Amino acid sequence: MIDWHIVCDFDGTITRTDVIDSILQRFAAPSWEAIENEWLAGNIGSRECLSRQLALVKATPSELLGFFDSIEIDPDFPDFVDHAIGLGASFEVVSDGIEQGIARILARHYVSLLPILANRLRQLDHDSWRIDFPHASDACRAASGNCKCKSTPSTKRVLVIGDGQSDMCVAATADFVFAKDRLAEHCERNGIAHARFDSFAELPALLALLPNASAANATTFNVETQEIFHHV
Repeated sequence: MIDWHIVCDFDGTITRTDVIDSILQRFAAPSWEAIENEWLAGNIGSRECLSRQLALVKATPSELLGFFDSIEIDPDFPDFVDHAIGLGASFEVVSDGIEQGIARILARHYVSLLPILANRLRQLDHDSWRIDFPHASDACRAASGNCKCKSTPSTKRVLVIGDGQSDMCVAATADFVFAKDRLAEHCERNGIAHARFDSFAELPALLALLPNASAANATTFNVETQEIFHHV
């Protein structure tokens, strides 16, 4: 049995594409891209970015539901969830995306019992929306819509799985990271203990390499883990 809490990103990690970017490309005015660039440059947090971008979306509920139903996930994700939970890990999907979309997409792929912490869409009229942030924190260093650091318990070792900017803050405080794309580059630049991956099919074998260290043995854990994954 393993004593890990897994914090798993959704957009670009479980899915192959960024769902919110795809919504914006399809349903929003083109000015959403300038707002995105402000966020990528670090001039605004994701909470402000998403608020301004989602205000540009014009789509009916049926159009959004149809869009969510077109999104595919990594086909090996459901098996990895079963594997990790079977080993005793706790597992949450923690995203700066949209809770309703995540729940619908996962349910369509037979993953329906995982806790989901994400932002929520609220309908204003027949095709206008706002986004609410029930998991935001005024103390969030990244000014995120969803402060992922809030979902890291002190009683378990924390494994972050992610791909991008919204995962960088929590990755710095995690015990280990499974990373791809921009998050993997960030971990490499900042000396964060991690292993790169491309597909969830790789993760059961990587998970088996992680020592089930106690919370009181963090320094030894980090040294040993970096050595284990030095050639991964």
